[in-house]
Order: sequence, then structure tokens, then C-alpha cells
Amino acid sequence: MTEMQTIGLVGGMSWESSAAYYRDLNLGVQRRLGGLSSPQLVLSTVDFARLTELEDAEKWDQIGALLAEAGRGVERAGADFLLLCTTTFHKVADQVEAAVGIPLLHLADVVADACRDAGVTKVGFIGTTVAMSDGFFTDRMETHELEVLVPDPAHHDYLNSAIYDELVHGHVIDRTRRRVVEIIDELWDAGAEGVLLGCTELELLIHQADCNIPVFPCTTLHVEAALDRALGGGPAAG
Repeated sequence: MTEMQTIGLVGGMSWESSAAYYRDLNLGVQRRLGGLSSPQLVLSTVDFARLTELEDAEKWDQIGALLAEAGRGVERAGADFLLLCTTTFHKVADQVEAAVGIPLLHLADVVADACRDAGVTKVGFIGTTVAMSDGFFTDRMETHELEVLVPDPAHHDYLNSAIYDELVHGHVIDRTRRRVVEIIDELWDAGAEGVLLGCTELELLIHQADCNIPVFPCTTLHVEAALDRALGGGPAAG
């Protein structure tokens, strides 16, 4: 029996995102180990409504405190390392990391490694308005010597609405897919060599078959890196 580490998850942002992480971690262990194997997980979920209220009010210190407390709970429950099951709320990842004594597997570091491994040096990024307009994620990507392009600001509200009004509720709509693909094509025209799906819920909507350029599904990459860590004992910190 393979000795595995316990993966800590802070989720609830949204529950669709947490469900994807839980499902894919289980499928990944099943694929790698077979039999009746399943991952050792500790999951804490937060109230997404409360977090979005604080986000709208730009009270990020309070968001950081809530997620830090969730992270401490996961650590107390026996997690060996920690994942935030979200892109947008990585804005407070440093605050969460400082509050726990276990490593945080930072999504931006994982995705940057995947881009570099694929030979991509300029990548498009789509996600929530906060993730696209605030530098917390793209700046960290750029520390890995990557150039990150985001859509024209005129598209930000549309993408944010597609995520919060449709995808977090599990609503996958064809006309939304077509519009998002058009936005990705604009990034391609601007020189992007690939596109990051910088929100877990976007992976419900966009797949490689929809796009002309390589798609980097951030959640899928995060899950695979977590499995590498849990099963192989590699470093979790970026």
C-alpha cells in the first residue's frame, strides 16, 4: 500500500469548485493506484455568500481572516499541506499561509510550471474581474518569467457575470461558451500561446476542443500537483 499524505482543502468558493476538486482528487488516486484506493482528505468549506459580500465591500482582511481560520482547522484535522480551492481568493493566500504551519500549494506556481513545461512564455488569463484586474495572480505568474495577457477590460463584467450568475450554479450555456471562446481568440490574436482557465467553474464551460490554442485548466493542474505531493512526498510550496 502506497503511503500517502493528507491533502487539506479550503473550499466553498463555490461548492461547484469544491466538488470538482473532491471528484478529481478521487479519480486521480483511482487512476494512479487502482483498486479501492482513495485520497486522504480534510475539507473545510466556507459560506460563499458571506465571502462575496465581503468581496463586494473590498474587505479583504476579513476574507483573509476567515480563510486563515479555515486553514488552521484543516491543519488541526491532520492535513500535511493545504490547497485553496479557488483562484480569486488566492488574493489572500499569503495571509492564509502565514496562519498555518503546513505548506500551501499555490495555484499560480503550479500553473506557471505547467506553462513553462509546455514551452509557453506568453499566456492569456481569464477569470473573475478581481483575478483579471488585480495583480496578485498574474504578478506571481510573471515571477516565473511568463508574460500574462488579460482580456480587454470591456469583457471583464461579462466574464464575471458568466461565472457568478451561471457557472457557480452549475448552469452551462452554449451562447456563453461561444462568447468566451471569442474572448480567448482575441487573446490569441494578441500573441497568447495558450490560455489559463483561471477559475474552477470555467472548466465546466471551456474545453480544449473549443479552442484554437492550448488550454491550461488550472484546477486540473492543481489537483495533479497535489496528487504528486500526496503520493510522492515532493515539495508542496512554490
